[in-house]
Amino acid sequence: MRTSLLRSLGKGLGLCAEATSSRVAQQTMPAVAAMSTSASDAEPASKAAHYAAAFGGVLAGIFGASCVATANEAADGLHAPHYPWDHEGVLDSYDHASIRRGHKVYQAVCAACHSMQYVHWRNLVGVCYTEEEAKALAAETEVEDGPNDEGEMFTREGRLFDTFPSPYANEQAARYANGGAYPPDLSLISGGRHNGPNYIFALLTGYRDAPAGISIREGLYYNPYFPGGAIAMPKMLVDGGVEYEDGTPASASQQAKDVTTFLAWSSYPYQDEMRVMGIKACLMISILIGFAAYSKRLRWAPIKSQRIVMDVVN
Repeated sequence: MRTSLLRSLGKGLGLCAEATSSRVAQQTMPAVAAMSTSASDAEPASKAAHYAAAFGGVLAGIFGASCVATANEAADGLHAPHYPWDHEGVLDSYDHASIRRGHKVYQAVCAACHSMQYVHWRNLVGVCYTEEEAKALAAETEVEDGPNDEGEMFTREGRLFDTFPSPYANEQAARYANGGAYPPDLSLISGGRHNGPNYIFALLTGYRDAPAGISIREGLYYNPYFPGGAIAMPKMLVDGGVEYEDGTPASASQQAKDVTTFLAWSSYPYQDEMRVMGIKACLMISILIGFAAYSKRLRWAPIKSQRIVMDVVN
């Protein structure tokens, strides 16, 4: 009897425990459901906030880059636009008439301050002058040579193997004559400046009055394409400044175009020959590739097309 009483008591306690657990589960399920619902609602919101933050970072980067570009525009100079040069194409060559006119502009305008110590008179032969014309131009200059038999230096007429004469004896003399500014050598100026020919042309034609808020000290001139905006070289090219032999109108922009072409040639004097050599090399390589493909097909065709039969019976 005691045993039956204990069993009935155990069943009653089990039923109470089950009822209590079911009640707790019923009470906790809405809370869990609410938590899952809030988490699912918060997940799109967090993604949207993440995307908004990323978009804001991109906008801030673009705005910061524009501010840096605007600040560097004055320090590094305005970026020169692109101009359609006759010699920039793969199959294009220099305009040799323009090189001749550009050398005339250099002699008449630029040679008073800028040297070209890496260009010889012989380099002009066959490019823009005949040998006799180049000799005559070289003879117009005086070159210090020596020593002679007595150990003294002497002057003589220039020859084809001489370089273009320098306007100053040394850098100190050049700076003294130009208020502390040193006129650079122009032999390799086109290759040594970023965006070479475009920069030179834009610099020569870019002189203008300084805008409001910018003060230029005495002895300098405003040019937005020059780093810093203030350059010691005044505007040198004016309409009719030189007279061309071929009758081309000598406007300021035409002179700038011709002297820029001349300086581009002095930086890359063998560009035309290199391009012709490259075209010949490409043609020869194409022919050799054709012969190699034919030879490979001729030798491998019998091997690839043969049929091998195996007699497994015998």
